[in-house]
Amino acid sequence: MLELLLLAGVLLGGYIFLTHTLFKRSKCKGNLGMAGKTVVITGGNTGIGKATALHLARRGARVILACRNRDKAEAAIADIHQETGSTDVFYMQLDLASLKSVRCFTETFLKTEKRLDLLINNAGLVADGRTEDGFGIQFGVNHLGHFLLTCQLLERLKEAGGGRVITLSSMAYRWGHIDFQTLAETKHLGTGRYSWQFFSAYCSSKLCNVLFTQELAKRLEGTNVTCYSVHPGVVKTELSRNVSLWQKFFIEPIATLL
Repeated sequence: MLELLLLAGVLLGGYIFLTHTLFKRSKCKGNLGMAGKTVVITGGNTGIGKATALHLARRGARVILACRNRDKAEAAIADIHQETGSTDVFYMQLDLASLKSVRCFTETFLKTEKRLDLLINNAGLVADGRTEDGFGIQFGVNHLGHFLLTCQLLERLKEAGGGRVITLSSMAYRWGHIDFQTLAETKHLGTGRYSWQFFSAYCSSKLCNVLFTQELAKRLEGTNVTCYSVHPGVVKTELSRNVSLWQKFFIEPIATLL
């Protein structure tokens, strides 16, 4: 009995320690007005992207949800309108698993929108499979799609004055590793044969986000555009929607607790 109590005490103590240190909650305290500014958020119809869109809409920004699913985007827009009263939130179709779709999005955006102040590369997934262009799905969606999107929109960001690029990475980048030979041969960050390799490929895609941001920052020195890669914390989102049932059984309780 004493051993069980000690074990329970250790587990509870570990949980309290983690939720007050590594997994500490945080809250955006900024309230700067965003009226007259235009924001693009990839994956803005759910999870972190939707919460970000709601916050920026409340501050007066013109928000464009760049998403694959029109129905989910329209439902998110309705929720944001109800909560904020903003009618300046719009949907534009974007599938990051297709470089053709990325180019179509940027072509349409540049024709219809006069300015871009903030690009938030938020969308991401953990999954197996290939993109339309034959790349590993996590490499293609989490990194390549955003890479092309950012490059295509850079000039418009420069025109706005003080433009900003934010790419959601993850603390998981620390466990990432990029095998360039494998990447050249397979267009993939991992083999994907086992579940842990899906997670490994995810970590490597998050490392790509960080490296891309660092290199972009160097190339943008002397311009009025700044860029950042951020770890948003451990958040219960739909990130694991494409994994197997047993993986969800492992991931969901942890995400709920933390």
